[in-house]
Order: sequence, then C-alpha cells, then structure tokens
Amino acid sequence: MALFGTNGVRGIANEYINPELAVNLARSLGTYMESKGTVAIGCDTRISGQMLKSAAIAGALSTGLNVIDVGTLPTPSIQLYVRDFADAGIVITASHNPREYNGIKLIAGDGTEFPRDGEKEIEKIYYSGKYSIVSWEKTGNFRTDPGANDYYIRNIINSVDAETIRSRRLKVVIDTGCGAGSLTLPLLLRELGCNVLTLGAQPDGTFPWRNPEPTPDALTELSKLVKMTGADLGAAHDGDADRIVFIDENGEFLNEEVLLAMMAKYILECEKGPLVTPVSSSQRMADVAKEASVELYWTAVGSINVARKMMEVGAVFGGEGNGGLIFPKHQYCRDGAMTCAKILEILAKGNKLSELAKSVPQYFNAKTKIPSVNTQTTMEIVKKEASGLGYKMDTIDGVKIWYEDGWVLIRPSGTEPIFRIFAEAKKQERAEELMQEGLQMVIRAEKASAPK
Repeated sequence: MALFGTNGVRGIANEYINPELAVNLARSLGTYMESKGTVAIGCDTRISGQMLKSAAIAGALSTGLNVIDVGTLPTPSIQLYVRDFADAGIVITASHNPREYNGIKLIAGDGTEFPRDGEKEIEKIYYSGKYSIVSWEKTGNFRTDPGANDYYIRNIINSVDAETIRSRRLKVVIDTGCGAGSLTLPLLLRELGCNVLTLGAQPDGTFPWRNPEPTPDALTELSKLVKMTGADLGAAHDGDADRIVFIDENGEFLNEEVLLAMMAKYILECEKGPLVTPVSSSQRMADVAKEASVELYWTAVGSINVARKMMEVGAVFGGEGNGGLIFPKHQYCRDGAMTCAKILEILAKGNKLSELAKSVPQYFNAKTKIPSVNTQTTMEIVKKEASGLGYKMDTIDGVKIWYEDGWVLIRPSGTEPIFRIFAEAKKQERAEELMQEGLQMVIRAEKASAPK
C-alpha cells in the first residue's frame, strides 16, 4: 500500500493519521537523512495539529536530527523557512480536506515538496520499521522559532511593487476560513497599505465558519461583503494557505483556470520565458504561451511535479488551475499570500479584476468521477482504446485526448480508488459530450478488467 499520495500522507486524524504514524514517519525521515541535519516542523490550525506535531518532533529527535518548532503557520511559510534555515521540513496539514482530516507533508532542503523518489525511499524505510535510533547522548537538539511568519511576510513584500500597491490604498475583503492564512494574510495586506476587512480570521481548527476548501458556494458571505462595501477585491484561502481564490469587484467568483492564465499573461508582459502547468490545466495556458511565443511544459498533476519542472527549464511562472500559483523569484512552491500580493500589484496599476478576466480566452469545462475496482488494469485498457481513436494523445498522467475542438483527461486519483474525468471545449455542450465520452471509456474498461 502506497503511503504517500499526490500531496503527502492524509487521512482521518487520530485514526489513520495518528501519533504513531507521525513518530515513525519522522523516524523514517531521520533515517533517510542519516541522522544528520536540522528539520523545521510546523502545523496548520487543525485541532489535531499540536498532537501530531509533538509526535513528529519526538520521532525526529530520536534519530539525532536537530528540530526547530516553527509553530502554526501556512505551508509556504514553512517552505521558505526550510529553504533558508533548515535541511528539511515536516508540515502537519491536510490542506483543503474537511475538518476531521489531517496529514503530513515532507519538505526538501530547497523548500520544495519532497521529490517522488525521496518519498519512495522514505516509504521503504517506514514499512521496514528499521529506524536509525541513536543512543541517549546523541538525540537531537530542540528549539523554537516564533519568527517564521514575520520572515515570510517580509519576503513577499520584497517580491512585489509594494510602493505602488501602498499608493492605491485598495480595499480588500478576505476570508481566511480560520486556517493558517489567518496568521499572515491580514498582516501582509495591512503592511501593503490596504484597507482590510476580515471574515473567519481567528485561527480555529474546528473550522466553524466554513470548510477549508474555498469553493464558490462556501464564499457567498464574502461575495456579499465585497459588493456591500465597494471593495476592489475579495480573497479566500484554503486551510494551509498555499492556495487562494478571488472574488472580483462585482462579487463574482473568478474561475481558477482564468486566474492561472491571467497571471501567466501578466508575468510574460514583464519577463519572457517558459511556463509550466499540469495536464489537467486549461487550454488557456497554451493560448497565452503561443501568443507570447514561449514554451509551455505540461506535467503530471501535483504541485511538486510543476515546481521541479520549473526549476529544470528555468520557467518564469507556473501553477495549477486550483488557485495554486508558483512565482520562482519568490520560491518554488504554491503560495496563496504571494498570489494575492501579485494580484494587488496588477490592480494598483489601474486595472479591475473583472476586466482582467476577460483578457484571456474563454473555454468551458465539465468534470466527473467514478469509483474503480481495478485502477491499473482499467487505465491500460483506456490507453489502448484511446490510441486507436487517431487523435493526439498525452500519457504524462493518465491519458489526455486532444480533439479538434477540445480535450478530455482521464486519470486515476492519487489519493482514492476513483477515476477523475476532466473535459474542456469552446462550448459547454461539447465539454459535457467529451466528458461523457471519457466516462464511457472508463466504464467499458472497468467491465473488461473485471475478473471473469
């Protein structure tokens, strides 16, 4: 059984994700690091976070690693801290998952999420149960550092045109959802001279205000407040604040794929260079890259895949169509607060978010999911059928079929036994048709792969 999913290890807190798992995963990391170096450990606001963080600290110390407890903070905040002050990191977070979940994510010494091959090595150590436990006099040193969030905020301010933003005194309504972004986004925006109104800005791991996933239906109060106050912008984080979504000045939710392409277009106006995004992203990115005459690289789904490819090709921008944008001049990871600061930089130049959204091509999407019993076999059958259709095909992650008027992506989930089917076209009806074609391919393949 694979331990790591698309984004760390996740499950119900104190059931699957329990202190024993946290201790042993930290021991596995220490063994992998040959009991040398310093690891920074932090958590988001989930109520099980302190329990799991304490267990991870104990596990790391038992292998001889030195530990810095950086407290409660957004995932990109600890990633920046690890890059500059530690050799590895452990984040206790389940990101956007519902309140009863928690998870453990490992951070490499360069501040990016742990590479896949590194995860596999740690997984082997974990399942072997053979940890490098040191003798009593060699256990690691422990200290705390409460300054990680301040350091993070200063770095974001230094990465944008802060003076131009301050000169506009923009009005911004934010919904941090009682998550880790409550400790950083309000402070960042005030430092940038914004008039800030907050919703759910008190850290609370029961998430009483809304679920950690900032979906349009969860942001109706944010939308109302933006319109009521005449704000320039509304913004909402997920639970660990590595992602962010926006409400325009009219109270309308900004499609995350539009956000991704819109930001790519802005970055390319300032600096030409390659773009990177996963195969699940919109054709908008390809259109933006083509218009600017730059290379676009597609990757497997997952922010680590995007970040690593960006480093490899020297990309000027990258990200996913879920509010997870990566600005390499700041750091190679998804960063919600950095994204918000960059949006403010664009608005400070006299733009309105609703108008910016119209500057990128329009497409329509459809998606669904279906349970799978024989995921691997089913995927092979789908690929075989797809290859016989005569269309351009991409197998970086699942199978993506490029039709003349759209595309469909069929891929197995990295965290549960299901297939996800995404489709996109210039018309909503065609997107629905392509999605149904993909769904039927999976249904046929599931039947064919069933034991006789």
